[in-house]
Amino acid sequence: MLGYCQGRNPESAKATVTAVRALLRFLHVAGHVPVPLTAAVPAVAGWRLASLPRGLEAAVVTRLLASCDRGTMTGRRDYAILVMLARLGLRGAEVAALELGDVDWHGGEVAVRGKGNRIERLPLPAEVGEAVAGYLTAGRPRCGAVTVFCTVRAPYRQLSPAAIRGIMAQACRRAGLGRVGAHRLRHSLATEMLRAGASLPEVGQVLRHRSQLATSVYAKVDENALRVLARPWPGGQS
Repeated sequence: MLGYCQGRNPESAKATVTAVRALLRFLHVAGHVPVPLTAAVPAVAGWRLASLPRGLEAAVVTRLLASCDRGTMTGRRDYAILVMLARLGLRGAEVAALELGDVDWHGGEVAVRGKGNRIERLPLPAEVGEAVAGYLTAGRPRCGAVTVFCTVRAPYRQLSPAAIRGIMAQACRRAGLGRVGAHRLRHSLATEMLRAGASLPEVGQVLRHRSQLATSVYAKVDENALRVLARPWPGGQS
């Protein structure tokens, strides 16, 4: 395990440890291994809130959005997906699960199916609404799929969270960027909100965090709040 987990991120290493322990537990219960060996698998060190949220600069987000060819069906779909990720801070799975009936055009709201099967409503910004409307009217194929976003080739079906990640990866390639995950756009929104003067509770409301602890990690990038805590450099030099 020590050799296998070298160079891997803590989340991946923890998942591997869990899988190996489950296998060893099964082997012991089934009688293939005479003694329990789960305790021999080392744990992976990982500290909550130890890292910084890795958001993208606004110029980079603009490049990602501009990389979509909105003159094509695929480009209009991908642009609408990226706009929802960047402007609403949705998770990839939430965008994939969005249904046609979840968009309230008259009320200017969108219902989001979040973690724990919770349905929460968010305002529908004009930029997002225009992108989704452009896709629905001149990009989405006529099909029986209930979700907003679907494949561009028959048989038309709902996009998977993996497909959303693939769309993000293709946008990075077109924009000349290294591959980054769709979740980075969620971090980018939170960071930009803080820079614009939003408070941590307001960021937590937009990101739909259940606990304030989940939002507290963004305190590390709240430059306006941290600036008052900085102490003068000895000697009066900055």
